[in-house]
Amino acid sequence: MVYCIIMGLCALMMYGIGISQVRSEKPVGFYSGEKPPEAEQLKDVKTWNRKHGIMWILYGVVITIGGIVGVIVGDSLLFALIECLSLLVPVIFMIFYHKKLVKQLFLG
Repeated sequence: MVYCIIMGLCALMMYGIGISQVRSEKPVGFYSGEKPPEAEQLKDVKTWNRKHGIMWILYGVVITIGGIVGVIVGDSLLFALIECLSLLVPVIFMIFYHKKLVKQLFLG
């Protein structure tokens, strides 16, 4: 039960980050320590924000699916593997996708 609550809260945070980024009028940042770009540095602020926001929403979906599969599998080594994969692998993809967006949407 505690596991489901924690995974649900984590997924809700990712959904919240994603929705706020999609709706933002100002350019958003990706890393917590990263300063968001200035609007003048980007080809299209709306596309930048939408793609980053969707990325975070999809991370929330992966966390949700990982949590559901984890409950179905039960307490085992497979459970731990599923959780590690559902939490860590998407972050690696997100970092590479962010770098791709920097190349695509930054001016100059």
